[in-house]
Amino acid sequence: MAMNKAHTVKKGTVGRLIKTLFTFFPVLLPFVLFLVVFNAIVQAAPAIFQQNVIALIEKALKGQKTWGQAAPGIWKYLTVLIVLYVLALIASFTYQRLMAIITQGSLAKFREKCFKKMESLPIRYFDTNAHGDIMSIYTNDIDTLRQMISQSFPQLLSTFISLVTLFVIMLYYSIILCAVVILGMILMLIVTKALGGRSAKYFIKQQVTLGETEGFIEEMMNGQKVVKVFNHEKQALKDFDAVNEKLFEASRLANTYSNILGPILHNMSNILYVLVAIAGSSLLLLDAPNISLSGMALSISIVVPFLNMTKQFTGSIGQVSQQINAVVMGLGGASRIFDLLDQESEEDEGYVTLVCAKEENGEIVETNERTGLWAWKHPHKDGTITLTKLTGDVVLDSVDFAYNPDKQILHNVSVFAKPGEKVAFVGATGAGKTTITNLINRFYDIADGKIRYDGININKIKKADLRRSLGIVLQDTNLFTGTVLDNIRYGRLDANDNECEAAAKLVGAHDFITRLPDGYNTMLTNNGSNLSQGQRQLIAIARAAVADPPVMILDEATSSIDTRTEAIVQRGMDALMLGRTVFVIAHRLSTVQNSDVIMVLDHGHIIERGNHEALIAQKGQYYQLYTGAFELE
Repeated sequence: MAMNKAHTVKKGTVGRLIKTLFTFFPVLLPFVLFLVVFNAIVQAAPAIFQQNVIALIEKALKGQKTWGQAAPGIWKYLTVLIVLYVLALIASFTYQRLMAIITQGSLAKFREKCFKKMESLPIRYFDTNAHGDIMSIYTNDIDTLRQMISQSFPQLLSTFISLVTLFVIMLYYSIILCAVVILGMILMLIVTKALGGRSAKYFIKQQVTLGETEGFIEEMMNGQKVVKVFNHEKQALKDFDAVNEKLFEASRLANTYSNILGPILHNMSNILYVLVAIAGSSLLLLDAPNISLSGMALSISIVVPFLNMTKQFTGSIGQVSQQINAVVMGLGGASRIFDLLDQESEEDEGYVTLVCAKEENGEIVETNERTGLWAWKHPHKDGTITLTKLTGDVVLDSVDFAYNPDKQILHNVSVFAKPGEKVAFVGATGAGKTTITNLINRFYDIADGKIRYDGININKIKKADLRRSLGIVLQDTNLFTGTVLDNIRYGRLDANDNECEAAAKLVGAHDFITRLPDGYNTMLTNNGSNLSQGQRQLIAIARAAVADPPVMILDEATSSIDTRTEAIVQRGMDALMLGRTVFVIAHRLSTVQNSDVIMVLDHGHIIERGNHEALIAQKGQYYQLYTGAFELE
């Protein structure tokens, strides 16, 4: 699947993430970074104060100053240090509070961007990516950014500033001792890169396998009835164990390398501390000249603060290693988020729009009122505008189509649906029936041929306007969390309660709705699990009815309804289809007998066409299907 191809963080992810965060909070984030930098510099400052205080004490011990003369200087340094620490405390408290706003705000904005992007993606994307894997982006991947933004980024910035500040101070006091520390740091960085790199590799793999695991679980949850009916529990468990084992192995290796890194660096920092102490004391004993930017002679007042700076320096490297897990997981999550955001949105080059219209003096004119009459508003290059009445004349002319280039689905398919005609497609599963309706909706674009709607190439019609003119009832119903009324109104958001109720009466759903606990205000959850399959389908049909489109597509619309309910629905469907161009896909041939034209498809070819009587007279495949001599499946 497309989302699981990349097991590494894409180049430029860090820069893009930082840039995105700055676009989210262009003022607040720089202010927070200023506070972080200030706090980091203050944390490195004690070395300077310690050196000066020890120097004053050394002078006092050598008799150059009395204790009374040294005390004011010591108190002055301590006072300044206390003030700086208080300011650093205020800065730390402030940026921690603000980081909570930035972190949660960023996660909310990323979720919003992902959802907005998802709504613009073509159907192909959802057909080729596991829904559980997509959900993992909203949950796991976005959540991995939480710790990285709130803790890791500020910590890494603070550490970097501290390291730079300490490095400058070290060079100022003693280049020789600084060289010892730097050599130790290089060794620690080599170890960090080796172990951290391995840890990073498996943490990213962990994020990917976590998405795969969630996708598998979602699939099993949706198919739990099938699992139980066919006693597939053991095989399902075996399959889950295989997926879960991949996740376990990736997590185990990631955490193994991550967990051993800390203790190794801690012990290396202790060894480095000892080496600096040995080097400093040796230089003091040998009375060796000090090479430094300050020109100061080597003394206890330099060696002691140097030891503390060494501890701080190595401690900073240790803090970096502790953040590797969060950073790597966060960048892995960010990479997957940006993969989603980088998907190509559904293209729409159309410029013909759908408008409300009315007739005046025998001409079609645009109006802001809903009159029940629609027209295509067609702007031309010369600046003129043509209004074409929407009648529902749909033509597919020599259409070829393939979901994948190496496997063609439709071959030279031509369909002519006149306004008000009922066109039915029959044929075995995979013959291409639903594909044709997907092309009319422009869920997919054809490879060759033309599709015209009221004489207009549908490529010229804006997709939103095209789909607004088409009503569709699918075999698989989708009901949303909300009341029954909300779900019917989903077909047209500006429909009032009376219009929704009229649509329900039209398709025969009113009676069962009024028997629900709260009638039209009954809450539906979990895709309407508190309703029967037939009831759910009736609500979906009512949703299409309230939209009142001139063209209807019924894709196995009554397949989930029993024969008694089907008879009720069929009467409503006949009323719904009256005066409309209708495309019907059905396995039950009883539902298509009254069609104006029936097309029999076989492997993407139309092999027969005509009305029921004509096809029966031909005694071809339709005749065999109707008489039971040939099975659809």
